[in-house]
Amino acid sequence: MASGDTLVTWTALCNEPTAASAGTFDTRNQHPVIDLDADTAERVTFSAIMPRHYDSGGVTAYTHFAMSTATSGCVDIAGAFERVSGCAQDIDTDGFAACNTLTNFAVPGTSGYVVAASIAFTNGAQMDSIVAGDYFRHRITRIGATDGAEGDMEVLSVEIKET
Repeated sequence: MASGDTLVTWTALCNEPTAASAGTFDTRNQHPVIDLDADTAERVTFSAIMPRHYDSGGVTAYTHFAMSTATSGCVDIAGAFERVSGCAQDIDTDGFAACNTLTNFAVPGTSGYVVAASIAFTNGAQMDSIVAGDYFRHRITRIGATDGAEGDMEVLSVEIKET
């Protein structure tokens, strides 16, 4: 696998809402989105199997989103991985690695325009030691209480690329 190649993609329809702090499913002109509020920390969670061709060099997560109303300001986003395979995690509890955070990411100047915010994760602890063939979860959280953009952040998709 070459650096920059896509490993996994998810759309809003793949979101697995959590019992607490889950984003809200919505549509915008028939595009499925997950709304993450401006005032509280809300999240999207996705599951996959790390492709067998993953070379264990780390990944970059790209969150593709639009803003429901904001045309200025910045959002703060955190991402985390959880390794579930290999007797690494009891599925009755969460075991996400520490979050990597992207702060002050500028929103598009037009409501409805889509941008991609990227967060890099090194191999090992930042990825909860996920290896090729592992079942895992990835979570993206908008830290709404700390960012300066009004209205919902509308997540359309997330892409994981090899670093």
